[in-house]
Amino acid sequence: MLTLDKVFDAQSVLKNIIRETSLVRAYGIAPECELYLKPENLQITGSFKIRGSAYKISLLSDEEKAKGVVACSAGNHAQGVALAATKSGIKSLICLPDTAPISKIEATKSFGADVCLVKGCYDDAHQKALQLKESEGYTFIHPFDDEDVIAGQGTIALEVLNELENIDAIVVPVGGGGLISGIAFAAKQIKPSVKIYGVQVAGAASMFNSVRDCKIECLQHVHTIADGIAVKKPGENTFKYVNEYVDELALVTDDEVSSAILGLIEKQKMIAEGAGAASVAAVMFDKFPLKGKRVVCIVSGGNIDVTSLSRVIERGLFKSGRSSSLLIELIDKPGQLKDISKIIADNGANVTGVHYEKGNTESVNGCFLRIEIETRDYEHIQTITDALRNEGFKIF
Repeated sequence: MLTLDKVFDAQSVLKNIIRETSLVRAYGIAPECELYLKPENLQITGSFKIRGSAYKISLLSDEEKAKGVVACSAGNHAQGVALAATKSGIKSLICLPDTAPISKIEATKSFGADVCLVKGCYDDAHQKALQLKESEGYTFIHPFDDEDVIAGQGTIALEVLNELENIDAIVVPVGGGGLISGIAFAAKQIKPSVKIYGVQVAGAASMFNSVRDCKIECLQHVHTIADGIAVKKPGENTFKYVNEYVDELALVTDDEVSSAILGLIEKQKMIAEGAGAASVAAVMFDKFPLKGKRVVCIVSGGNIDVTSLSRVIERGLFKSGRSSSLLIELIDKPGQLKDISKIIADNGANVTGVHYEKGNTESVNGCFLRIEIETRDYEHIQTITDALRNEGFKIF
C-alpha cells in the first residue's frame, strides 16, 4: 500500500544511490509564468527511473535477490534496473523492444544487465518479461504499475517541495503513469493546493483516453518521437492514482515536443529526450492555465539518440518558425534567383537551400524554385512572403 511514510522511506534508501537534482530557473521558454525545471535528465542513468527501480530492488528478500530480476522497458527503466541490480550484486535481464534506440540498448548493457530484444513496442517486451518471470523464477520489476516503484518516483515531489516555496503547479510527462502517480500522491499529501498536470503525446494517449472514458483502455498502436512514454495501456494502480490526485491531463504533438527540445537546448543548454521535454512542450504551447503561476516542469529524461537529435531539431525549427520552405513559381530566365535572394536578404533572412524543379506551370517557360530559409519566427516568414508577392512572385 502506498503511503507518505513509504515515500519518505524511499528517500532515505535512495540517498546514496541517486543524484538529488536541483531546480533550474528557466528563462525565455514560457515568459508568462515563473518556470522552473527539475532536471532528471541529469540523473544517474539519465532519467528518473533509477529512483523507483532502486527502491523496489532494495525491498527484495534474499531469496528473490538470489534468483535475479527481469524487467521490460523502452530504455530508461532498463538502465535503472540494470544499475540498481548491479549495485546490489543481483543478476538482471532486461527485455527491450527492438525499436529502442541503440544508445539505450548499449547503455543498459554497460550497467551490467543481459538484454533480450523483442519485436514490437514496450507492451510486447512486457509480455516477454512476464513469460521469463514464470519460466525462470525471476522477480519482475514493473516500470510503473507497482506501488514500491511509485513510492520511489514520489521522492521527486519531496525534493521539489523542499527546495521551492509557493509552488502553484507541477507538470509531469505521462507514459504508464508511475512518475505522475508518485509525484501527485506525495505532493497532494504535503501541499493539497498544488496543481498536478499530466502530459501525454497525441500518438500515445493511453492514460488520457482512459481517464476521459473512465476506464482503462489499450491502444492498438503507438507512434511518437517520445519513445520513453510510448505505452499502449496504463496500469491499474497508476490509473487509480491519476484519477484521484491529478488535476488535468493534456496532449502535445510531436512537433510541439520537438520545439520544446529545441527550446531547452537553446535557452537552457539542456538536452532532453522526447518524453522529458513533453512537460515543457505543454507549458510552451499553453495546454494548462499557468499565466502568472510558479510552475515546475519535470524534465524526466535526457537519453535521446544522438543520431535522431538533428532530425528532431530540424522539426523543431520548422514548428517554431525558425526555418521555412517557400515554393515559388517563376519564368525560367536569368536573374530570377538574384532578385529573390536580394528580397530575402533585405528582410534579414538567410537562404540555406535552393532547389530547381520542373513542373506543371501556367507558362511553357515556367518552373518552380524551392527556397529554404532561416527565419526568426512566423511573423518574419510572413513579412518575407509579402515582400516577394509585392514584387510579383507567385508563392504556393
